[in-house]
Amino acid sequence: MPVYEYKGKKGIIYYIVYSYNGRRKTEHVGKDKKLAEAVLHKRLTEIAENRFLDIRKERKIKFEDFADEYLQLHSELKRSYNTDKKIVSLLKNFFGGKYLYEITSLDVERFKSVRARQAVKRAKAKKTISPATVNRALAVLKSIFNKAILWDKIERNPCKGVEMFKENNQRLRFLEKEEIDKLLSNCCEHLRPIVIVALHSGMRKGEILKLKWPDIDIKRNIIHLLDTKNGEKREVPMNRLVQKTIIGVLKHPDSQYIFCDKDGKPYGDIKKSFFTAINNSDIVNFHFHDLRHTFASQLVMSGIDLNTVRELLGHKSLEMTLRYSHLSPDHKKRAVDVLEQNLHKLGSQTAGNLQEIVSLENNRFFTLSELIDNKEVGI
Repeated sequence: MPVYEYKGKKGIIYYIVYSYNGRRKTEHVGKDKKLAEAVLHKRLTEIAENRFLDIRKERKIKFEDFADEYLQLHSELKRSYNTDKKIVSLLKNFFGGKYLYEITSLDVERFKSVRARQAVKRAKAKKTISPATVNRALAVLKSIFNKAILWDKIERNPCKGVEMFKENNQRLRFLEKEEIDKLLSNCCEHLRPIVIVALHSGMRKGEILKLKWPDIDIKRNIIHLLDTKNGEKREVPMNRLVQKTIIGVLKHPDSQYIFCDKDGKPYGDIKKSFFTAINNSDIVNFHFHDLRHTFASQLVMSGIDLNTVRELLGHKSLEMTLRYSHLSPDHKKRAVDVLEQNLHKLGSQTAGNLQEIVSLENNRFFTLSELIDNKEVGI
């Protein structure tokens, strides 16, 4: 059967017609005639080889069922699996009963609006979900529908055209010394060494919880990170406190993990115990990742240059590290002070050389100071 065309408001649109199980089927392809011909050839081949999937029948898939399949086949291999799992649970509560094809862009906009107005659980003050958190959920939802299209379950993504919220990525919360002391005093036994390592190494939570004993080089005072966020290996230097803290952790006889439970399994998350410690310390608006900010901030305020901080944090570029630059208010002054000292030294040398020149040949010439002060002298 041929490829058909019709003229719409946006130009010529191509569609194909073919027969399956004695029924006529029509499928709109788009503005590309060659693509329409290729799709028609594919459909006829699938029908001939008994591999054809009736898209309309496949559409009878509920969102909650496909979301579970998405988690199992796609997200399970991602580093963000645990986070994705929580987001998918949230999405299922909102969209779960609907079929995939029933969900519209308006539904996605409604989810975005409802989610943005929801309150943060366990927050002391009234606080709504951040734009970044809403955006993470929208990103997972978009990924789910993209996979549904790729796997021939639906033909369109309702997330298309739905804009993300603008995020404030400049948030920079770090602890003062007094807050650090309070936090450490309120940490439970298994949490305290983890917090100390975070404060003195700048490692991410996931990197710390995955640490194994073979990763620690006591002789060189180095931690070898093999599984990092950007996929690159990294060496993290240990100060004496970090070394002492790690050595002091009771080694589990049946586990290579440094920070593990009584069964030798690495901690899945420490959010609950950390939240308790933060609350008991009367510290507000603070997350575990902010310990990394604290590490970097304290270094910058101690005069450590940004490129060294970048290397310690494992940033690929200096752009991410520049967010800490304002914490070093004296760095510009130090720069011009160095320039002043160098120029002053150069000026002194130049003046000395001129002084020596004008004093030669039995005081044949006036000294430089006399030349400047004596207006009657002309040269």
